[in-house]
Amino acid sequence: MSADTSLLTLLTTTPLFAVGLTLTAYLIGNGVFQRLKRPSWLPAILIAALLLAGALALMGLPYATYHQGATWLTVLLGPATVALGMPLYQQLPRIVELWRPLAICLPIAATLAAFYSLAIAWLLGSSDTILASLAAKSVTAPIAIGITEQLGGTVALLMGALLITGVATIPCVSLTTRFLRIDDERLIGFALGLNGHAIGTVRAFEISPTAGAFASLGMSLTGIFTAMLLPLAWRLIGMGS
Repeated sequence: MSADTSLLTLLTTTPLFAVGLTLTAYLIGNGVFQRLKRPSWLPAILIAALLLAGALALMGLPYATYHQGATWLTVLLGPATVALGMPLYQQLPRIVELWRPLAICLPIAATLAAFYSLAIAWLLGSSDTILASLAAKSVTAPIAIGITEQLGGTVALLMGALLITGVATIPCVSLTTRFLRIDDERLIGFALGLNGHAIGTVRAFEISPTAGAFASLGMSLTGIFTAMLLPLAWRLIGMGS
């Protein structure tokens, strides 16, 4: 065993290596994002993910080893999601004004978000495991991980689907709102959060606190709705058997 291999093995025995690598990739990604004048089609998290994947490939470090060290970072996703309740509370009067249309829109949009990806994957002949991994791709990660494990999917594949979905949502919502001439920040934020989970919510907060609050609402309600009904629907159609 070479000295470099021994050093890498020693470093990966502690979670600090994986955590430090993750944070370094994000800081560099955010710096590049700012330098490129914050393009909506290339968020910092995507740059960081590409840098991290490249670093793992160059070091020859298996993803399973990296994931084992960085697992505790995913634990922080739960408290971070709960913390989004503060902007919701601050925008509560505006949310109450729109509760009827939002209540009608949510189940339709959340159902479609799961259906179209499953339909495309099924038509392409994907396995049940892949279908289970894609079903919750529009749900925020802490909830999506639990749903995917319950359905029998792969968390690693889910995380890739979450990243792609969040990144694709931002330009799609931007183009759609321009085409339909929608300038209400509440509707734009809700669409970003409902379809783009945390990545869309970050983009919404860049637009305004109001858009961010409604994105938090859309992300939270989509997660709750999907967690309650998707496993049930999965069993009813016989996918969980």
